[in-house]
Amino acid sequence: MSEKLPEVLFVCIHNAGRSQMAAAFLAQIGGSGVVVRSAGTAPAESINPAVIEAMAELDIDLLSSGATPKRLEDAAVEASDVVITMGCGDECPFYPGTRYLDWKLEDPAGQGVAAVRPIRDEILRRVQELWAELSAAAS
Repeated sequence: MSEKLPEVLFVCIHNAGRSQMAAAFLAQIGGSGVVVRSAGTAPAESINPAVIEAMAELDIDLLSSGATPKRLEDAAVEASDVVITMGCGDECPFYPGTRYLDWKLEDPAGQGVAAVRPIRDEILRRVQELWAELSAAAS
């Protein structure tokens, strides 16, 4: 019998910056040991170019990975063990039994890559902590 993989959903308003970075980091760190999703309450047309550039500096290519802004669906929230919100406030649906974390992070929208780097680095730090916690719980 196989164990259920932890499922994590990252949500921000436009799904063009913070949630995309967090999802890419967790997918890279957790590999096949985690199911990762990201979505937005009002998705943008495309991922923030400064975010793409900042992630490329760490050898993560958001464009070739197929990352695109997606609309938040209730089914994604229901399927997730952990939902991490990043500035979407009360627009995120709530389901009992799902663990919610709210990460207060600056919004990279409209900012250049120099301003995005510290946001990216803080997201990486938090994702590493989350993965350590998820890994410990699974063992």
